[in-house]
Amino acid sequence: MSLDSDIIVDRRRIRRKLTFWRVMAALIAIAAIAGFALIATPGARGSFVSAGSIARVQIEGLIRSDAERTRALERLENSQAAAVIVHVNSPGGTTAGSEQLYDSLMRLKAKKPLVVVVEGLAASGGYITAIASDHIIAQQSSLVGSIGVLFQFPNVTELLKTIGVKVEEVKSTPLKAAPNGFEPTSPEARAALDALVKDSYAWFKDLVKQRRGMDDTQLEKVVDGRVFTGRQAIDLKLIDQLGDEKTAVTWLEEQKGVKKGLSVRDYKLEPRFGDLTLFKTAASVTLEALGFSAIAHQIEQTGVVQAVDRAGLDGLLALWQPAASN
Repeated sequence: MSLDSDIIVDRRRIRRKLTFWRVMAALIAIAAIAGFALIATPGARGSFVSAGSIARVQIEGLIRSDAERTRALERLENSQAAAVIVHVNSPGGTTAGSEQLYDSLMRLKAKKPLVVVVEGLAASGGYITAIASDHIIAQQSSLVGSIGVLFQFPNVTELLKTIGVKVEEVKSTPLKAAPNGFEPTSPEARAALDALVKDSYAWFKDLVKQRRGMDDTQLEKVVDGRVFTGRQAIDLKLIDQLGDEKTAVTWLEEQKGVKKGLSVRDYKLEPRFGDLTLFKTAASVTLEALGFSAIAHQIEQTGVVQAVDRAGLDGLLALWQPAASN
């Protein structure tokens, strides 16, 4: 019995040591991969693009105010990049964040030749981003437009009545913190919100009219909130050309005098630990091999990040989203 007990104790000790070294190996591997990814990715901190290249900038997902993105674009202004290709694939975001990005790209365009390529989607705030360029290229099946502004908020008045909860408040004026979702929206609050939306909408329309050289008749055809395919958008003057990145490079060479044969290199605006695809893939494989399949599965769940991004939107929105399917 004593011998059996000793064997069990030894096995447990070995198992604990094995688990410890597995964890240490995983941590070391992840740290090494992350460090390599940061070093190997061109412009991973938005700080370097060689003189003999064209910078590729990716604008993806929801657009919000971002000071780091603004600083990265300012560094790109002063870099040795010969030109910039901005890839847009975004449903939009906040009007303030979209305006901030638009202004940054306008300053960048004043210093370097710049062209926009719409990949899957440039809607609402994504389209505000695109019109910073003098030339917009999109694929035939890309979606562009959704020119409009939205202010939405949940109202849980009936739910609170059902569960017997009443929210009381003392405020300086009737429109302070209105609407709050805890009481029916007053006509005065709704009128105030309507004025906000209409003012931002007028700004958006004027921006499109100015940047795309439209008259009032042309503008009215595209500002009802719809999205259009690339094929439709070119006839409506929302874009200039059908094509892809190669089309953009050709345009830069022929219209902006950019030297032929330059390579196109990524320039990242928002380096985030979770955005390193190489890191995520390698870390997942490493953890799986070491027996930590549950942790590996969690690393791959990027949908959580997207949900957090969407929940963080606040204020007026220039955002397009297809209806959710059942």
